[in-house]
Amino acid sequence: MRFGRRAAPVLALAGVLLAACSNTPPPPVVTSTPPPSTSEQPAASQIVAGVDDVVGGYNPHAIADSSTITTALSQLLLPSVFRQSDDGTRTLDKTLMTSAEVVSQTPFTVRYEIRPDASWSDGAPIATEDFIYLANSMKTQPGVVEPAGYRQISDIEPRDGGKGVEVTFSKPYPAWQTLFDDLLPQHLLKDAPGGWQAALASSFPAVAGPFAIKNLDTARGEVVLQRNDRYWEKPAAVDTLTLRRSDPSDIANALRIGNDQFSLTHPDSTGLQLLNELGPAIQLHTLPRPLTASVLLRPVSATLSDSRVRAGVTALLDRTKLINAGTKGGPSAALKADAQVLPPSAPDYAATIPAGPPAAPDPAKADEYFTAAGYKKDAGVWRKDGKALSLVLASPGEQEPYASIVKELSTQLIAGGVEVNTITPQPRDLFSSMLAMPVVDGKQQAGPDTNGNVGVDIAVAGLPVGGDPATVLASTFGCAPGQSTTDKTKPVVPANPAGLCDESLQATIDSALTGSATLADSLKTLEPRLWSSNVLIPLFQDAEILAVGKGISGLTPGPPMQGPFSSAVNWTRGSS
Repeated sequence: MRFGRRAAPVLALAGVLLAACSNTPPPPVVTSTPPPSTSEQPAASQIVAGVDDVVGGYNPHAIADSSTITTALSQLLLPSVFRQSDDGTRTLDKTLMTSAEVVSQTPFTVRYEIRPDASWSDGAPIATEDFIYLANSMKTQPGVVEPAGYRQISDIEPRDGGKGVEVTFSKPYPAWQTLFDDLLPQHLLKDAPGGWQAALASSFPAVAGPFAIKNLDTARGEVVLQRNDRYWEKPAAVDTLTLRRSDPSDIANALRIGNDQFSLTHPDSTGLQLLNELGPAIQLHTLPRPLTASVLLRPVSATLSDSRVRAGVTALLDRTKLINAGTKGGPSAALKADAQVLPPSAPDYAATIPAGPPAAPDPAKADEYFTAAGYKKDAGVWRKDGKALSLVLASPGEQEPYASIVKELSTQLIAGGVEVNTITPQPRDLFSSMLAMPVVDGKQQAGPDTNGNVGVDIAVAGLPVGGDPATVLASTFGCAPGQSTTDKTKPVVPANPAGLCDESLQATIDSALTGSATLADSLKTLEPRLWSSNVLIPLFQDAEILAVGKGISGLTPGPPMQGPFSSAVNWTRGSS
């Protein structure tokens, strides 16, 4: 790929002098003023929202960073080529683009034209280099959200001084409009310390949306956003938008008295009751999120590479108890995920789960599978050649709902005669390092690698399900391009968190991704085989509750699985 111009480093003093001579507006001045009295109108308009937490990272392209706050900030601060409307259709975002169209079928080529005035908050233009940086990162970095479409890109060329972008694909990609959401400022991230793995770990180095960050205080639990005076398009209607961490009772009280205009949270049954008790003055909406809580029985594990062992572990699972442990009676409880690819909120969703495990536990079946794999039960523990059946079970830190699911899963496995070693690495370490440990001939090494990472046998995590379904299918279960023909004696980074690369499934997956077969026909073939592989055990789709009080106008639940923040530029203080 060809890269555009590269910014040369400059001395800090020179940067200050140059800024003084440029047309770029100075950064906004933050001043402290005493709060207005209750009898006078505030000088500045402010909207306050209650949330569960504001802790990052904030990279919307990293599975590890998937959260309500990351989704909110990416929609408020980052530019996207296409945006979803509330009915789910994708339309060109003309605040960023002038056009985007397919200009060739052979090879499949898309040409993008960026608005001349579209720029980052530091004055750098949004250009071809930003497209290249995102595409290359999504193609090569582990633990990213739905990379399959980017893996089809073979070349990106600049046009019109960097404001034109021509993207060539190795194969047709009907879902091309789902690419290049949430562009990132490559000129600030490409050579930054830590590279991609540190991108947006604690804040945003530059923004290109209607809002800018005034203050991000994770210790205090508050993000204050202000109108971005350097935004080239329609300015935000309100001066300030504050996202504030609170517990369920405080959020309910803040909505009741009007201190919060709305909240977006993951309540358990108690928190949900508190919101319901607020009565009709507070409108409640259940918003499914683009994540499915899942148990991954990784076939790259030396132990779980034996399909009989995976089947035995699956037969031990009480999936209903795992779901209850994760949902705690909250909104996700109504979104049990009984299909491998489509989430419950998808329009074409239908349950495909077979009778028996994992729909229901079957200890007798587990005994049969473990025995067939050469294990014998000794003093309540399954052993083979004198060695206990022992599995490393990981979750992304102490994140909920995964930590609670892991606790219940560990209890079930131990009761079934399996030894468990539970670990809780930081989310970014789990997805970018531990689940990305290179494999040789389809298996990860048994001991720690050079960085001290241990191989993960079972992971409990949220897997992305929010994009084009064929892309979700290929990203979750498919091999990377060329992986099936790679020399199997050489280390290969797994193409997905589960570590699955089944050559017998790949042709069907590719057909769905390129549009040569319908997704429905592909899933008829794939769903039964994916269930029988006992690699991914979906539990439920994540969901949150949007509670809208009085004092805000223009807020809607937003596009499917995206939440309300895409329309924040139009929100105003007023009656709801």
